[in-house]
Amino acid sequence: MEEMLIVTTNDVPGYEIVEVYGETFGLIVRSRNVFSNIGASFRTIFGGEVKGYTNLLSESREHAVDRLKQAAQAKGANAVVAMRFDCNEIADIMSEVAAYGTAVKIAKRS
Repeated sequence: MEEMLIVTTNDVPGYEIVEVYGETFGLIVRSRNVFSNIGASFRTIFGGEVKGYTNLLSESREHAVDRLKQAAQAKGANAVVAMRFDCNEIADIMSEVAAYGTAVKIAKRS
């Protein structure tokens, strides 16, 4: 399987975009357990990093990017350009993370 390149730029230096497959995304929705929510509530009082949520969002971004790669590969792409993240809260108990961009095929310039 060919390596999937994901960049936040609109092009890739040294490569040219030879085909555009269009918008692609990877999405994940996750929730924290009730004990983590209680711990986070105390952090709002005393301040400091809420490590449980930091880990949740970091892992969620990784999962969203993995799903983005799979979706782009399913379209025939070997790269995603202009990748971005979007994060939202759902009902104050779940976090949605979307990784999205444009699925393309790139080739090394000669």
